[in-house]
Amino acid sequence: MKKSTLNKEGNEKDPLIDKSMSNYVGSNSTTYLSPTEARTAPRRLYVTLLILITEMCERLTYYSIIAGLVLYCTSNLEIDQAKATTLNQVFAGFVYLIPVIGGFLADSYLGRYRTIYISCIFYIAGVLLVPASAVNYSDWGWTGTNTTQRRAMFLTGLALVGLGTGGIKANVGPFGAEQVESRGKEAVQSFFNWFYWVINIGALIAFTLVAYIQQEISFAWGFFIPTVSMILAAAVFVLGQSKYKKTAPKGSILPIAFGICGQGACRTSPNPNPELPEGSEKKLLARSKKSFGGSYDDHLVDGVTSVVKVIPFCLLSVMYWAINAQMANTFFAQAERMDVRLGGGVNIPAAALNAFNTIGIIVLIPLVDKVVYPFFERIGRPLTYLKRIGIGMVLAAAGVTVAGIVEIYRKRALNTEGGEHTQVLAGETFTASSMSVFMQIPQFILIGTSEIFASVTVLEFAYNQAPVAMQGLLTGLFLASSGVGNWVSTAILSIVEAATKDDPWWSSEINNAKMENLMFLMAGLMLLNTAVFCVVAHFYNYQDPSQFEAAETPRDTKQDGNQNKGFSGDAVWIRGGQRDRVPGGLYDQLGKDLDGASRQGYDGDTESVVVMAEKERAPLTSSEY
Repeated sequence: MKKSTLNKEGNEKDPLIDKSMSNYVGSNSTTYLSPTEARTAPRRLYVTLLILITEMCERLTYYSIIAGLVLYCTSNLEIDQAKATTLNQVFAGFVYLIPVIGGFLADSYLGRYRTIYISCIFYIAGVLLVPASAVNYSDWGWTGTNTTQRRAMFLTGLALVGLGTGGIKANVGPFGAEQVESRGKEAVQSFFNWFYWVINIGALIAFTLVAYIQQEISFAWGFFIPTVSMILAAAVFVLGQSKYKKTAPKGSILPIAFGICGQGACRTSPNPNPELPEGSEKKLLARSKKSFGGSYDDHLVDGVTSVVKVIPFCLLSVMYWAINAQMANTFFAQAERMDVRLGGGVNIPAAALNAFNTIGIIVLIPLVDKVVYPFFERIGRPLTYLKRIGIGMVLAAAGVTVAGIVEIYRKRALNTEGGEHTQVLAGETFTASSMSVFMQIPQFILIGTSEIFASVTVLEFAYNQAPVAMQGLLTGLFLASSGVGNWVSTAILSIVEAATKDDPWWSSEINNAKMENLMFLMAGLMLLNTAVFCVVAHFYNYQDPSQFEAAETPRDTKQDGNQNKGFSGDAVWIRGGQRDRVPGGLYDQLGKDLDGASRQGYDGDTESVVVMAEKERAPLTSSEY
């Protein structure tokens, strides 16, 4: 059968390059690529590479700032360890809350390209101020800056970086997926995997080379590198200006969404509609649909309903990100007090252990994408979005558990004879254990592996479970859960510090605290959160993205008397990243025979057409998606 041949071919090749992909729009679909799509394949690959390079450079910039933030604050800005840790988490929270605004502005008013472009300007302004705060101007014969002035420059730079990265973060992923979505679900999944892969290439450079320069040479040079990187990111991004697919902003959907929620929140179900499947009137927000006497088109209500159903998973992602935040906080404090000596007077940067998180991701993403996921597909037990996220949560809990065990043995070594030494990092002195800092590798790899299953999947989940007009907003909400997670981490550390003051579990000097108990507490909270997540996921039905778009006939479609012969399904036309659902049977673009019915006469420039083989689609189950 033609459909199975296409699917088989698509699965054997890289979806970002292959021209014979099956495009997901339901449980039974077939995709044919037009001659136009075939001609534009090199261009699609080119713009996708530009977006991936842009993201790599932007993440190199962000992680270069994060890598040295705590140490810079304690050594150069005279801020103690606990307050520096709090500042780090507040900044990270701010960075990941701004995407909600960035996604909304892109969806409603500016479009993704323009939002990313404007955000780059804010970002560059910020990364100019950050190294400026670290320069010793008296070496140049100028008047030096005092601590207050350096703090003001640094904090202002952080605020601008937060605005810039927030606007980029919410949109660059969906913008990249938009370039390849006409090639099918597999292409989108592959894009997000490689997207996360390049993020970690940037992070690897930041936590090794840049962190070493910051710790062993100077923060002025260490912060200058991310400045150059961000300027390069902006320059690469604008190279594809004339070649990108760009979805026009649709105006604010929030008033409509609030109206749908308000009208659909009535407790009583509407009367059944005999033209719709039984039980349709009992669905969430059904009363607001025109088919049940409401004021809003059914497809709009379906889209808002999908977003509402996904919000609980945003909330349940918060604790995962609180665990993830430990890499830059408690794990970093632990590394500062472990043996960083490599011999010959060379010290490994305390932040460099994050590199093992990124190395694990870089190595494992291709393996997971090409081996693990296909294996589970072949045995008939596919790892759906929510299954992957759940696996990631369990791995995160394992990561902080291992950190607690390492902490027990670190202090045991510290208290043995000859088990401690003094080390100086960026001018600050620490009493360190003789245990090598490389003993942290397992905990970082576990957290990194968890990100492959949880963080990568969250981006893809948000993109596929929202209507086009709300993709940026929903992506922003998931990113906001990361920001809130950093703040939750801050709250947990503050509460634990206050509650255990007499026998501390966390303090500015962890040599005198029982940080292992804090790690075990974090692991317990993560497992409890995972249990709730599993219960909510059990009752979730995956949504068909094509149901969110209005039914309309493409203007560039010609029809003849054979239009409805032998076929009564729906067609979904994908034009420039937009999904247009078309009722009735339409011609397949290549003029081929489909299910025994000849359909000819189409000569438009639509990039692909997907013909649904079912007349009515039920909500998708996890086994179908």
